[in-house]
Amino acid sequence: MKTNRSQAALIIAASLLTVAGCDKINSFFGKNEPQEMVQRVEPKKDETVGMLLPDFAQLVDKEGQTVVNIQATPNSAAKRGSSEEGMDLSQLPDGDPFSEFFKRLVPNMPDMPQEEEDGSGLNFGSGFIISPDGYILTNTHVVSGMGNIKVLLNDKREYSAKLIGSDRQSDVALLKIDAQDLPVVKIGNPKDLKPGEWVAAIGAPFGFDNSVTAGIVSAKGRSLPNENYTPFIQTDVAINPGNSGGPLFNLKGQVVGINSQIYSRSGGFMGISFAIPIDVAMNVANQLRTTGKVQRGQLGVIIQEVSYDLAQSFGLDKASGALIAKIIPNSPAAAAGLQVGDIVRSVNGEEVRASSDLPVMVGAIAPGKEVNLEVWRKGEKINVKVKLGSMGEQTESNTASEPEAKPQQPGSEGFTPQGSGLTLRPQTDGDGKTHLIVIGVSGAAERAGLKRGDEVLAVNNLNVASEADFRSALSNAGKKVPLLVQRGEDTLFMALNLQ
Repeated sequence: MKTNRSQAALIIAASLLTVAGCDKINSFFGKNEPQEMVQRVEPKKDETVGMLLPDFAQLVDKEGQTVVNIQATPNSAAKRGSSEEGMDLSQLPDGDPFSEFFKRLVPNMPDMPQEEEDGSGLNFGSGFIISPDGYILTNTHVVSGMGNIKVLLNDKREYSAKLIGSDRQSDVALLKIDAQDLPVVKIGNPKDLKPGEWVAAIGAPFGFDNSVTAGIVSAKGRSLPNENYTPFIQTDVAINPGNSGGPLFNLKGQVVGINSQIYSRSGGFMGISFAIPIDVAMNVANQLRTTGKVQRGQLGVIIQEVSYDLAQSFGLDKASGALIAKIIPNSPAAAAGLQVGDIVRSVNGEEVRASSDLPVMVGAIAPGKEVNLEVWRKGEKINVKVKLGSMGEQTESNTASEPEAKPQQPGSEGFTPQGSGLTLRPQTDGDGKTHLIVIGVSGAAERAGLKRGDEVLAVNNLNVASEADFRSALSNAGKKVPLLVQRGEDTLFMALNLQ
């Protein structure tokens, strides 16, 4: 035992000597403190050390009373099985995930009456109060085709609602209930929203009223198919059937949008939802309240996005604006002298960042008003004043099908300008007009997206109808050339890069 104790004492003494020796060595080399393996970086004074998650409890407590639940009974003419989105579920194929989704969830929905044998049932959604005397905003698809519309307030009061008007283009509807001194929402400015900002939705998903979900703004100004006049706010806030028509709040408790649509392959929420900006909705609501209808200004043009390659081919420093691919005959655009190939850069001084901005900006201006457009034309900025028309006033007068094209030289293999990757064949139609038809693509033409059967209408904004026209226009166009192409009934520009 004594021997073991002596050995232990020696080991401890050696350990202390080792530590002391290391300290002396460090002191010798000017290192008085042990060094860390990873260097510690202290945050600067102007850097955020930490971020706290938002507390939505106060928002819900103050603003929840402005949100309403909407229940509506379809008219007798409404189709059996129509859902909140206006879709006839009976027409969906067997095994369709959207159909199966609703077959599972709708029958078990709390406090929601079962469909009667004649197919009648309740359509459900959300809304919010915008005036103390009972005006309420919701989605058109929530109340479309509905006869008996009921509004349930947060304090459990129920009212029958009158449909003042609805607008299918924006999916905004205005209701009115006979009530006074109601709590109203605060209207925010969607233009102040930033991607990454926290937002919250209050509504009645699947009939669960006063449900709160939260998330962030994913993007702004989203353009959806067949929705040319609404720059949607994209979020990851959980939105499900029943949330439609409800408000989207910012952290200040202000409404910045109306929850309207989701992107889904299953019928349920998959992380992408869309809201109508509240400024767009209020514009519609004010028109519905005063005139009972919505009017939008119109230029009478068909536009396309300005890609990076197209921007370079037109001599622009950045890819922005709306490229005019077609002018509707007898339209305000035609009367003002706008041309195919013009790129609209701003409307009344407000920048057109993407082509989808132009219909929204013009549509927000009343018909008959004059607007000032900044246009990029043939390498120069010019200003064009246009007196706007109204939607529906202009119709295309050139929709009649053209006579079938006939080869100008039967059996001709066409011509291939060097470096273009295009093989073109002149053809004449029954009226004797000549057309340049693409019969082969490779290299630069293939990379540009040209296809067999396309008709080349213009090269570098110069109309072409023959081999001589094409070669002359191409030789004077430089290395990046905009081509105007007819494809079926559509006209579009493509950038041919000859480098």
